[in-house]
Amino acid sequence: MTFINEDFLLATEASRRLYHEHACDQPIIDYHNHLSPRDIAENRQFENLFEMWINHDHYKWRAMRANGIPENLITGGASPKDKFLAFAKTVPHTLRNPLYHWTHLELKRFFNIDELLCEENAEKIWHQCNDQIAEREELTTQGILRRFNVTALCTTDDPTDSLEFHQQIAASEFETKIYPCFRPDWALFVHRPDEFKPWIKKLESASGIAINSIDDLLSALRIRHDFFHALGARLSDHGCEFVPAAFCDKSTASTIFDSAINGVKANSQQHETFSTFMLLELARMDAEKNWTNQFHTGVWRNNNTRLFNAIGRDIGCDSMGDVSQGRSLGAFLNHLDQQNALPQTIVYNLNPSDNYLISTMLGNFQSDSGPGKMQFGSGWWYLDQKEGIEMQLNTLSNTGLLSRFVGMLTDSRSFMSFTRHEYFRRILCNMLGNDMETGILPNDFQFIGTLVENICYSNAKNYLRLKDS
Repeated sequence: MTFINEDFLLATEASRRLYHEHACDQPIIDYHNHLSPRDIAENRQFENLFEMWINHDHYKWRAMRANGIPENLITGGASPKDKFLAFAKTVPHTLRNPLYHWTHLELKRFFNIDELLCEENAEKIWHQCNDQIAEREELTTQGILRRFNVTALCTTDDPTDSLEFHQQIAASEFETKIYPCFRPDWALFVHRPDEFKPWIKKLESASGIAINSIDDLLSALRIRHDFFHALGARLSDHGCEFVPAAFCDKSTASTIFDSAINGVKANSQQHETFSTFMLLELARMDAEKNWTNQFHTGVWRNNNTRLFNAIGRDIGCDSMGDVSQGRSLGAFLNHLDQQNALPQTIVYNLNPSDNYLISTMLGNFQSDSGPGKMQFGSGWWYLDQKEGIEMQLNTLSNTGLLSRFVGMLTDSRSFMSFTRHEYFRRILCNMLGNDMETGILPNDFQFIGTLVENICYSNAKNYLRLKDS
C-alpha cells in the first residue's frame, strides 16, 4: 500500500465514511491566500517544478537551513534544479514534520507520484514532473483551480495595488471567482518612516489625493476600500503581534503621523497608539460595508537580522510570539461593539498557549446579527499541521460552536497548496469519526456528515458574503 492512500490519516471506519461520503467532494472557498492574481489572469504555465513548488515556500526554506543546506541553494543564485535537488535531499529528514505529509500528498495529487522523495530518486522525479508541467493543461494556474473545484479565492492585496489583474479575470469567462482582500499593514508603519513615507507616496498615486494629514490618509484609504469593494472584496486582513488597545483621540494620532511623515521614528508606545487608532477606523469601514475583518496575531517577524539585511523580509525567519493578547483584544472589540461598529471578525492565533484565551474572548461578542459572527480561525502558519489543527478544533468545540466554523484556507503562495484543504478535511473527519466510534458523538452519519459538509464549504459560503461564490 502506498503512503498516500485513500485512507490516509483516517483511522476508523466512521472516519473513512465521513470523509469519502461527505468531505472529499466538497468545493473549496479559499478565502485567504497569497497567490498571484497576475499568475491566474495569465493562466501561467510554470517552467519547472521549482517554480511551481519550492519558490517562495518558507516551510521548505526553514527545513533546508535546519539540514545545513547552504543559503545559495535556498534563496540564493543556484539553479532551480540544484535548489530542488537540495530540497529532495532534505525531505527524508523531515519525517514527523508536516512537510513530509504535505510533500508526498502534493506529489500524489498533482503528478500521481507515489514514491517517497529522496536524494536517490530526485533526478527522476524532477524530469517526470517537468514533463507533466509542460504537457498537462490542468497544471496551469487556472487548470489547478478547476481541478480542485475552487469556486472562490481571495488574494491578499495592498491598498495601493491597481487590481488590474482582478479586473482582467472578472472580465474573462474563467469560472473561479477571484476577489481581492484589503491588507493595509503599511498604513501602520510609523515606526519605520523609511518605509512608511514611500508607501504614502504610492497611496497618493493610487487614490488620486495628496496626503498631508491624518484625515487625508483616512480619505485615501476609504477611496481604496471603496474600489476594492466594487471589485468584490468583502474581507480585510491585518498581520500583527497582537490586537492593540492603546486608545487615543485623532489629535494624538495626527501628531504621530506628522512626525513619521517628517522622518521621525515612532517609539513602541506611539506605534501601538497609532495602530489602535488606525485599526479602529479600518474596522468601522468594514462594518459599514458588511465586510469580514481578519487578524493574524501572535507572531514575531524578521528575527534574524543577518538574513534580513542580506535577503529581506518574509524569508522564513518569523516565529511564534509570546505577548499578552487577551485583555487588549477584548478592549478593542468592546470599543467597537459599544459603537455598534464591530464587523464580522476572524482571529487566527499563532501561539497555541493562547487558544482558549482568544476563543473565549471572541465568544463574548457574538450577536444575533448572524451565527458565528466572531470566529476563532483555523490553525495558522506553524499550526496548520495535524496537531495544530486538532488543537484549534478542540478549543473551538469546547468553547464555542464547531458547527458554525468557516473552515480551512491555504494562506499560501503556492498553487500546489490546495491539498491543505484535503489534509484538513481528513483530520476533521478522523477526529469526528473517532468520537462517533467511542460514543462521544452519536452514531448518526447524516447529522455528523452535514456538519462536515458545512465546515468544509457551506459555512464559508454563507458567512463571507462573496458575490457568486
